[in-house]
Amino acid sequence: MTKLSVAVVQAAPVPLDFQGGIDKAVALARIAVESGAKVVAFGETFLGGYPLWLDEAPGAALWDHPGAKALHRIMLEQAVVPGDERLLPLQELADASGAVISIGAHERVRRSLVNNQLTFRPGQPVLDHRKLVPTHGERLIWARGDGSTLGVHQAEWGRLGTLICWEHWMPLARAAMHNLGEDVHIAAWPTVRESHQIASRHYAMEGRCFVLAAGLVQVKDDLFDGLERVGGDAAARELIEAIPAEVLNRGGSLIAAPDTRVIAEAGEGEETLFAELDLAEVADGLANLDTDGHYSRPDVFELTVDTRAKDGVRWGGEADV
Repeated sequence: MTKLSVAVVQAAPVPLDFQGGIDKAVALARIAVESGAKVVAFGETFLGGYPLWLDEAPGAALWDHPGAKALHRIMLEQAVVPGDERLLPLQELADASGAVISIGAHERVRRSLVNNQLTFRPGQPVLDHRKLVPTHGERLIWARGDGSTLGVHQAEWGRLGTLICWEHWMPLARAAMHNLGEDVHIAAWPTVRESHQIASRHYAMEGRCFVLAAGLVQVKDDLFDGLERVGGDAAARELIEAIPAEVLNRGGSLIAAPDTRVIAEAGEGEETLFAELDLAEVADGLANLDTDGHYSRPDVFELTVDTRAKDGVRWGGEADV
């Protein structure tokens, strides 16, 4: 199998209202698979929406800010959890269609939030990828992931993996993923601005893989709408009102080939990109560049990846006496 039909769904999330976001994602993903896509990619934290107030609302980072605390509480209440039954429609769609569906979500792990790019696979458990390092202000809301969720999905046509946003500027994370031999890589972004497009195309060249760079579309009114859907909160509304811009995430999604050329590119509105990938291009490109093989120097450089889960607490055994 050398031909693969893929889709990038560039759409507006339903901020804060996770069930509303899941319903929208299922509807959009169904359209994509009914059009023939065997891989469907959504952007970073499509489920829950990107926490735009961290970057855009003056004062959001101030200690004990009432609006920031209210929004954090709402996210904790709404966030998906491991094994969440609300996600079953996405798994059922993957099972029925044979397609792989990748979508970003806020996930609650114990009592903290993490940024997880969930990959729904036909007939298999969900593959998690939790963001290793939240970027800048994101550290106010997300905990860090660990090496236990660095992995790829093995499909009949090849291997698929994902990284989130600024992880694409983590050289060792890229090296680890290249070692796993991706044929298709999903680069999840909140919006795919020019620097993100460059990073995505660079990843395609360096990893000799196709890259689906998936972004969101979001405006300020979406935040107000989502807040009302979950009951509203005066302090949260006041913080959102302080955001000066109206258009906050501008899409810009693209699909790049292993030689960096852009196969498909979106504008700033909601749309779904479709492309048919010729996977033979992956092997063709490896003839002159394999950063994990003949273009590496394992005698000079060595990378160790710790894939153990780091929960920070270990229970069991008898107490020392």
